[in-house]
Amino acid sequence: MNPEDFRQYGHQLIDLIADYRQSVAERPVMAQVEPGYLKAALPTEAPQQGEPFEAILADVDKLLMPGLSHWQHPNFYGYFPSNGTLSSVLGDFLSTGLGVLGLSWQSSPALSELEETTLDWLRQLLGLSAQWSGVIQDTASTSTLVALICARERATDYALVRGGLQAQAKPLVVYVSAHAHSSVDKAALLAGFGRENIRLIPTDERFAMRPEALQAAIEQDLAAGNQPCAVVATTGTTATTALDPLAAIGAITQTHKLWLHVDSAMAGSAMILPECRWMWDGIELADSVVVNAHKWLGVAFDCSIYYVRDPQHLIRVMSTNPSYLQSAVDGEVKNLRDWGIPLGRRFRALKLWFMLRSEGVEALQQRLRRDLDNARWLAEQIEAAPQWQLLAPVQLQTLCIRHCPAGLEGEALDAHTRAWADRLNGSGDAYVTPATLEGRWMVRVSVGALPTERAHVEQLWARLQAVVNG
Repeated sequence: MNPEDFRQYGHQLIDLIADYRQSVAERPVMAQVEPGYLKAALPTEAPQQGEPFEAILADVDKLLMPGLSHWQHPNFYGYFPSNGTLSSVLGDFLSTGLGVLGLSWQSSPALSELEETTLDWLRQLLGLSAQWSGVIQDTASTSTLVALICARERATDYALVRGGLQAQAKPLVVYVSAHAHSSVDKAALLAGFGRENIRLIPTDERFAMRPEALQAAIEQDLAAGNQPCAVVATTGTTATTALDPLAAIGAITQTHKLWLHVDSAMAGSAMILPECRWMWDGIELADSVVVNAHKWLGVAFDCSIYYVRDPQHLIRVMSTNPSYLQSAVDGEVKNLRDWGIPLGRRFRALKLWFMLRSEGVEALQQRLRRDLDNARWLAEQIEAAPQWQLLAPVQLQTLCIRHCPAGLEGEALDAHTRAWADRLNGSGDAYVTPATLEGRWMVRVSVGALPTERAHVEQLWARLQAVVNG
């Protein structure tokens, strides 16, 4: 494809995306296909000769669109929002089109300096002090892995340059909430701690980590001859958006000199609202924090922001400096290859920069406040309705709900919950997420897709009341 062909079909592709966003509400939210539908429709081998691009675009509509669940749909209430504002989509498009890589500052100076600048803008918007420095990772899973590797190396005085964990006399222990995201366990396993050295700390009636239980677990490990290493606290847990008490947890980690990483992948976006920053009370006691700008904030996936208070430690752990990447300005610049696992990086900062400049802070704040108001409205309806329950505090924009007909309990109630959720999702009218809480099934309703307005939430409430009756 030459540049003129690219110009022609690029215009068509932009039109396709724009038309999709304009008409997405007319589609069923959840894909209405069976497993294997696409594999059966595609050739078993790649084409030997190039095909007209018109045929490819036609198959996007004919073959791919039916197999998509539409995250940008106004009736998408599943998981957490994964918003892609169109301004950030254009930034991502430009990043791919430019095709530059950030191996070092010298390989693309603008890439490095724009990332440094935009993340400092965001730091200020989140209310973090100037002690924090940021870098874009792909997802919170990677950010948490990087955090636990850094925790491991600080606790072992950089064992990676000697015998690694195999040479350590005492097992290193990681402490997490019982409601922490599964990626925290995965990161601890990949960082070499081992499942036996992950402690699940009990939670309170609001599903937040209990500091006294954390303290007791640390003391028990010390008495057993183990080495406490790191605590992962969460603001905005996946199931209930619970808020671990950072100030109390931070006081414990400071006393025992443990690394404190804060998983704020979802709730971190709310910190652009001054009225929500109480949720982060104690954040300055942390060593690292992750905020997924590609969730509720609205940047196109993937754009996970990892902030640290000791960048020199991160660089020492992650640094790689082969001769072909060295330059005369290395002492003056930020080489982002030393801030994470990959050597190369895409120009991800473009989509954050495009969004912040195009949308503006006030519009972003207004949208998040809209979603918070809509979630509170729905919570009020559920609390007032017979046979409906709110199972957790609605502190952000996610509700945990259950319909409880008289006489139904235990496994029968679980079956009822899963059945009506499946009916709702299968209808294509809305998308919600069934999940377990304290061993019983419930349904999560996560408000926050870009086009979701009060009228859509009102329609959802009407649909919920109808669907539970079969």
